[in-house]
Amino acid sequence: DMKTLTADFLLDGDELVVFHLRFRAGDEGPTFTLKFALLAQVSARMRMPLSFLDMNRWRLERDGAWLKPTSSGERVDINQVDRMILTVTRKSEQVARWQMTPLVATSQAVPPLDKLILPRGPLVDEMGQCRIRQWPSRTKDVDALKARLQRQAQEAPTKKWPDAWSQWGGWKEKPFQATGYFSRHHDGKRWWLVDPDGYAFWSAGMDCVRVDTNANIQGLESALQWAPDRNGPYQSIYNGNQINYLAANFIRVFGPEQWRDHWKAIALAQLRATGFNTVANWSEWEIARAVRFPYVRPMSFNAKRIQNIYRDFPDVFDPQFAKDAEDYAAQLKETAQDPALIGYFMMNEPTWGFSSELPATGMLFNGLASATRQALVNELKTKYADDAALSKAWDVKTTFADVAEGPWKHPIRKGAWADLEAFSAVMVERYFTTLARACRQADPNHLNLGIRYAGVPPTWATEGMKAFDVFSMNSYTEVIPAENIDKIVARLQMPVMIGEYHFGALDAGLPASGIGRVATQADRGRAYRRYVEDAAAHPACVGAHWFTLYDQSALGRFDGENYQIGFLDVCNRPYPEICGAALKSHRRIYEVAAGTVKPFDDAPKYLSKLF
Repeated sequence: DMKTLTADFLLDGDELVVFHLRFRAGDEGPTFTLKFALLAQVSARMRMPLSFLDMNRWRLERDGAWLKPTSSGERVDINQVDRMILTVTRKSEQVARWQMTPLVATSQAVPPLDKLILPRGPLVDEMGQCRIRQWPSRTKDVDALKARLQRQAQEAPTKKWPDAWSQWGGWKEKPFQATGYFSRHHDGKRWWLVDPDGYAFWSAGMDCVRVDTNANIQGLESALQWAPDRNGPYQSIYNGNQINYLAANFIRVFGPEQWRDHWKAIALAQLRATGFNTVANWSEWEIARAVRFPYVRPMSFNAKRIQNIYRDFPDVFDPQFAKDAEDYAAQLKETAQDPALIGYFMMNEPTWGFSSELPATGMLFNGLASATRQALVNELKTKYADDAALSKAWDVKTTFADVAEGPWKHPIRKGAWADLEAFSAVMVERYFTTLARACRQADPNHLNLGIRYAGVPPTWATEGMKAFDVFSMNSYTEVIPAENIDKIVARLQMPVMIGEYHFGALDAGLPASGIGRVATQADRGRAYRRYVEDAAAHPACVGAHWFTLYDQSALGRFDGENYQIGFLDVCNRPYPEICGAALKSHRRIYEVAAGTVKPFDDAPKYLSKLF
């Protein structure tokens, strides 16, 4: 009957540590896992609603220094849970030391921390750099910051792409038919994108080309060394509970009226200087559009008329779904005639794809009545004559009425799984085909780049993905998962794009390295070269987009990620090792794609992943 599980933590050291709290029902029973991380040198409070165990949500909101609480594993019945297991994940050579109060279950609301413990004082300095770590490339003071930004602004107009590239970043040595927009083409050996002028195009992209160092400071205000007046010249660095020190650093140099224009010029110059030809997802794509720099658009389906029936999966059989899809696609009309737009991603990493449950199964356990549940019942009635036949096939005593309404109370056995898997495929096909059709009506000129699936989708989910022009996936692997990509291409007969990947290290001031992890900045450069050239060498891969342009904030973004994954830091200092490596790869990326030179394969040592 308890509502919340809570405990207070204080992590020592200066690096991120990841915790897994597992809830298990018996020695071999189902196990639910709460995964979270902690900021070091600041107190944190865990406040987990026990309803989280129903698996209907993937992630909770971060709570101060309690970062990125997410769910994985299986649904468990709290009344059957007889043990909790706390596991610590950290670097193999790192000793993890922390204090914590006992885990307590309570029926009362648990308040947030009202006062922070900060053993080493504020966590970030006046320029947004981590205070509890030291590293050689740290910007020493504001004067050094100003000199750098002024120099970058002066040099920005001189940064150009190679002469062998077209005005769109395509390869002049390999012409195809021009359409006036980006398109796709198979030349008999491999897939290519084609730029508006008809030249082969391989998309070397940078995600998050924006002033992207926002830190969520709710509950962490006393951890800041410097927080200017919200109503003064720095007011634009605040966005609700977030503060952006990159913006503050530009304001210091260029003033509150002109700083954004200087940032735009410097950011796009940095991309050209390192050979990127695509402003990729999560970016301020409008700045690319203004200067005809190739870009993509991110989209997200948020229904206004219909409900979600499991996590973010909508009620796709509701008659109002088509109208919601039409409204969703309407945003594409403003760029439908823009030749610089490569295409659009319909969404990013749907959270139902992170679940061990099928969408149809989650829909049943969610308990909501819906048009999609009724469509499932209608489908089952074509297969089973009556309740008795359904019960026999599903190996439980049930009825069509149980399937149609109310929380599902039975185990999912082999027969039920097969039916729910088949219907999940129908749900996904209806979802993506409806959205894709609406997008094509709003914008007939540009490529549908898919949904940026997190990894490789199960076979049952791929039928609806035939509505895309390009299958996109986010893959934080050492190199692209070629075998899985081959399977996808065989099913879908379309090219593949990598929407996200990165490698970070812990030698540059951030508490966490990222998902892909290496030891040093030099290793990051080698890891970048190996990944992007391996991608270009694959005959179905038409692009790979790095996540992100800037390091994340040492305090953590909205969900708590605080990774050292940028090409630049919060003081707009480029990391010369990875920037130089990227330029070398981009200068030869088309030859690698054409098969005339072999891809770079001097692999660094890859470290185990924290996530």
